[in-house]
Amino acid sequence: MNHDAAMAVVDGTEILWAAHAERYSRVKNDHFLNQAIVNEAKTYGPFDKVVYYEKPLLKKTRQLYAGQYSEAFSYTEMPQRHCSMFGIKIDECVLHHDSHAAAGYFTSPFKDAVILTVDAIGEWDTVSISTAEKVWIERKETIRYPHSLGILYSAFTQRCGLKPAEEEYILMGMAAYGEPKYKDDIYEDFVEQSPFKLKKNLHKGLGDWHPEADLMDMAASIQSVTEECLAGLWHRASKYGSRNLVYAGGVALNCVANTKLANLGLFDNIWVIPNPGDAGSSIGCIAASQKEHLNWKNPFLGYNINGEYPVDKIIKELTENKIVGVANGRAEFGPRALGNRSLLADPRGEDIKDLVNQIKRRQKFRPFSPAILEEDVNEYFDLPKGVLNTPYMQYTATYTHGKDCPAIIHYDNTSRVQTVSKSDNEGFYELLKAWKKKTGCPMLLNTSLNIKGMPMVNDTKDGKAFTSKYGVKVL
Repeated sequence: MNHDAAMAVVDGTEILWAAHAERYSRVKNDHFLNQAIVNEAKTYGPFDKVVYYEKPLLKKTRQLYAGQYSEAFSYTEMPQRHCSMFGIKIDECVLHHDSHAAAGYFTSPFKDAVILTVDAIGEWDTVSISTAEKVWIERKETIRYPHSLGILYSAFTQRCGLKPAEEEYILMGMAAYGEPKYKDDIYEDFVEQSPFKLKKNLHKGLGDWHPEADLMDMAASIQSVTEECLAGLWHRASKYGSRNLVYAGGVALNCVANTKLANLGLFDNIWVIPNPGDAGSSIGCIAASQKEHLNWKNPFLGYNINGEYPVDKIIKELTENKIVGVANGRAEFGPRALGNRSLLADPRGEDIKDLVNQIKRRQKFRPFSPAILEEDVNEYFDLPKGVLNTPYMQYTATYTHGKDCPAIIHYDNTSRVQTVSKSDNEGFYELLKAWKKKTGCPMLLNTSLNIKGMPMVNDTKDGKAFTSKYGVKVL
């Protein structure tokens, strides 16, 4: 009944471990748990309580309404049945949007906030606005199925020949190459903007809407509509008074929209957990159940590869071959590599972008992110209003340093920036310091250590297999 299976273990206020099922099964966006991830979770047990991130029977009612009869009447994928196969009994189920909201708020540094959750769909909810103070979260507004901004974006993902609920980030990248020529038509045919509402249910897609359209223009058009509709939701959220925003749900991964929304200046402080989609709700459902702030340190919560961060070896490999993989420490919990399961490259070469895309089997237009020392970011990038750092690649920023690092500049002269400080990731920070000392460049190209359509490298065995198959040394 779901996608992006994940597990987390929390002890009181401490997040002990959190990981994605796909990293263990090697099946991208795996819907199911597997014995390997369950075994690792159980090393932190036994468990006093097991919580699930949505209410399955309530979801069944929506599936019936939507005409998804085979899913609605199927018992085989019920989470209680699935977990029982691994000896796990679910003790409590919490609402999908409550899980998202709690994942954001209870990991945030805020004592009060307004919480905006936007995704494709939970049981019925697609958008929710809540207020939070201390340990209490109160729902204020809800938009329900079939009126879904996430489903709208996924329908256009499919229309552009991509995989919905998985490759929306590629559609976002395509948008920079096009013009929003079909924006008015999208409003005319599908969307009422204020308040947001869909004119028809797009759960089954658009069909061949505008068959003559250039796909880059199609991508630019839906990106523009999405940004405008999200701006309306941010304005609605701002009316609840708090200058702190917690932004949650899978739509919060749209870093291009995040930048434009931050520049509205509606909030002084914005928190987006690095894993705002459904997988992050494995932490969120626990937080929603126990109603207590968690001690959020960083997203390095997964499988651990012991050993000192191999700074000198990475520098040597970059100097000789311009590209290297690193798999060290605890894996990132979230869709983006942040230095512990990364493919790194010298961003200065004209041929680097094409080389890395070739290795990763990706489309040539796809951009790459820079990881840059936090203290140097303002010299090279124009960050959004009020954003002092972006350690989780949640915003794009205009590159202001000419064309000296072409591998990390997108077609529109922006980059999805990762700032790195010593407190974020000491090993990665020391690498960037050493790289700057050697080359004068304070940044590296940083992309996930995987091939298109495959999960990131998780353990040493995966790293060795990557080196053997793709010819890139993984340290």
